[in-house]
Amino acid sequence: MPTSMGGRDEAATRADLIDPVLHLAGWEESQIKREFWIGDGQIVDTGGQSYRGSRLRADYVLEYEPGFPIAVVEAKPEDEPAETGVEQAKRYARGLALPVAYTTNGHVIREIDMTTGAEIEVGAYPSPQELWQRFIDAKGLDDDLAMEFRKTPFKQNLQNPNGTIKRPRYYQKAAVEEVLAAIARGDKRILLTLATGTGKTFVAYLIAGKLWDRSWPQGIDKPRVLYLADRNMLVDQPKDEYFIPGFGDDAVCKLGQGNAVMSRYFYFALYQSLDQTGDEDALFLQYPKDFFDLIIVDECHRGSSSEESRWREILEHFDSAVHLGMTATPVEDSERSTSGYFGSPVYTYSLGDGIRDGYLAPYRVNRILLNIDVHGWQPTPGQLDKYRNEIPDKIYGPSEFERLVVIFERTQEAARALTDYLQRTDPMAKTVVFCQDIEHAGRMRAAMANLNSDLAGPRNDYVFRVTTADGPPGMAELAIFRKTETRRPVVAITSKLLSTGVDMPTVRNIVFLRAVKSVPEFKQIIGRGTRLCEEEDKLVFTIIDFCDATKHFSRPDFDGLPLGRPVVTWTDTQGHLTGEEPDPNSPDPVQSEGNLEHPEPGAAESSAAGMGVDEYGVVRDPGLNARIRNSPNKYYVDGVEVFKFNESFYLLQAGTQELRLFEYRQLVGAQVRRMELTPTNLRAQWARSTTRRKLTEAFRNAGIDAAEVYKHTGHEDVDEIDLLLNLAYGTALVTRSERVQRVRAEHREFLAGFTVKAREILESLLDRYERDGITEVSAEALQTPEFKQMGSVTSLAGRFGGGTELHEAIDGLAARLYDLAL
Repeated sequence: MPTSMGGRDEAATRADLIDPVLHLAGWEESQIKREFWIGDGQIVDTGGQSYRGSRLRADYVLEYEPGFPIAVVEAKPEDEPAETGVEQAKRYARGLALPVAYTTNGHVIREIDMTTGAEIEVGAYPSPQELWQRFIDAKGLDDDLAMEFRKTPFKQNLQNPNGTIKRPRYYQKAAVEEVLAAIARGDKRILLTLATGTGKTFVAYLIAGKLWDRSWPQGIDKPRVLYLADRNMLVDQPKDEYFIPGFGDDAVCKLGQGNAVMSRYFYFALYQSLDQTGDEDALFLQYPKDFFDLIIVDECHRGSSSEESRWREILEHFDSAVHLGMTATPVEDSERSTSGYFGSPVYTYSLGDGIRDGYLAPYRVNRILLNIDVHGWQPTPGQLDKYRNEIPDKIYGPSEFERLVVIFERTQEAARALTDYLQRTDPMAKTVVFCQDIEHAGRMRAAMANLNSDLAGPRNDYVFRVTTADGPPGMAELAIFRKTETRRPVVAITSKLLSTGVDMPTVRNIVFLRAVKSVPEFKQIIGRGTRLCEEEDKLVFTIIDFCDATKHFSRPDFDGLPLGRPVVTWTDTQGHLTGEEPDPNSPDPVQSEGNLEHPEPGAAESSAAGMGVDEYGVVRDPGLNARIRNSPNKYYVDGVEVFKFNESFYLLQAGTQELRLFEYRQLVGAQVRRMELTPTNLRAQWARSTTRRKLTEAFRNAGIDAAEVYKHTGHEDVDEIDLLLNLAYGTALVTRSERVQRVRAEHREFLAGFTVKAREILESLLDRYERDGITEVSAEALQTPEFKQMGSVTSLAGRFGGGTELHEAIDGLAARLYDLAL
């Protein structure tokens, strides 16, 4: 079909110009996959409702054989430059791990070499055999082995919750194939980088499944696989939910205390359980060095990334195996290097990719400033803390609060601000609060419990603390909290225990009450909220930031999204949040809390029997005050005035993927104006029940919800359409009472044209409109108990002369309510 400029549109360009050229190059129809869908459609967050945008699609995926994609082609209309498709083609090629991409308008073909970055104009497409050879060369593969791996089907013996077969997404397939390609090349250390919530465990299972079915390596029956992590929850979930259902209970075991088990194929273990003694009796030394063929290291950015880690010794013992590291957040610093051990990632699927594809939830950011975090706090000369220790005279900033100086009112005010936020949004929204340390988490738990005592419930379980000091009881509450079907507990208070490896799909709020010094830790923490849970209508999550942790969105090494610098100016006159950076010599926040099997030093003291809790919720044992007096490592201060200084709300923009300061009035107004309806047309459509239903649906599709509009703007006595017109066009606000008065005063003749009995109905509809809004001015309202007392709908219609006359009278009344003279 020609466009308005005379050229072919995209569909005609593809049919008339692109398809024939592909066929001329030797591509059979069976090798051309059209409209390859990418993702489920990004979730668009409007601050009220959230909805899915349209799915992206690659116009053509060229396959050497069915299921063997080797290139992508992006098509543009004939009149559009071919260059406009470059970024789309590159994105699809990256996601599918393809070395070549093309973009064309049917006349010009641009080839993009994803390996070198070169872009050239070509006169024709390469043949299937030519592109396959380029694919093999780019991957460094042996043709036969590559084909064997790729021809091995993905396992299909796992089910989704709805009973359907669990099939891999496009990026999971690509990740599996890239790992297998590396294994085929003979690589011994391989790194996969997949964002939290995008299915690393499923990918690991699929890799193991292909190697199992392929009987790799050659000459053995089945491969032996060791799945390593440093927390129980990181090994129990893959073992119980993937490998046992997929391979059978008799093929899987978890290693712990005791002698080595030799008769299984899939072994799950904590580093700690393999090296409990730290000497020649260690469990891992009971296995021959070549016992395992593949070692999967989950969350490999943690202990195994450090050369000094005692856990590295385990990997070095099994150095003949392929070591596959999986993480969402590779670490590169002076002490740890993920790539230094595993090499560069063979495949990366980032947080931004997951959000764009609609597989991860986008985030909102609510930044809350407390006054002392803006201005700092300084003791008076010679001031003593609560335990009679003299406080060094200096100005303390937010990076030192809770670490060096504890101000009790700061915790209390943060709890009050969080409670206020939950009360005005959803007090039963599952929330995880990250505090500075275990003690801080205890005080925050106490403050939240007191402020929300009305929500405690029969089990007193609205809020709970889960840290290494809370042991099995805390973990038991966490197990309930994590379940999709549970409503309580609601608020989990932690320090660092939940920063990684915990699947909590229904969490809607992530709260930062401590500074975060690294991008990897920041991404791990926000990953607790990125999982979608559509069955519970959880499509977005909110980051509530007291400590400027979200500054990491603007860091150049934050690779989750190609973000421009987020808006970080505050709406007050004080400027950016001040304070010093966290001490680079402080303990690594990812490592310091450890795990339940090996609590941090002091955890046993904190949980010892006989300890007391003071009025601030600080856990004390009998000798603690004396130790603090002799050598204080923190100063405890009360009597400081603390209050919420400012609160700012930001939304992730679906088009630009940037955080923007959110002003609800501006956003809603812009959405209304996009409908390209004048105020007169909007009022006219709103007045008729049939067109009002269509308009309401259009508002909903644009993310405009009446309840949200009223919540953000107030004016509950104003008609919804008047509020929207005011936000979009600045028209005057008119209350429903004023509209009713105008009808009765200026349209008396209209009302007088009906019989007394009919007028009684119209007057009642006006009263209902004044109280509840325009939905009450409809024939459906006559089925409510108030009207049923007056007679059946048929008899009420008879007062007007019949059903048609009734509808005309109601529409006439609504039209006069929205008289343009108002």
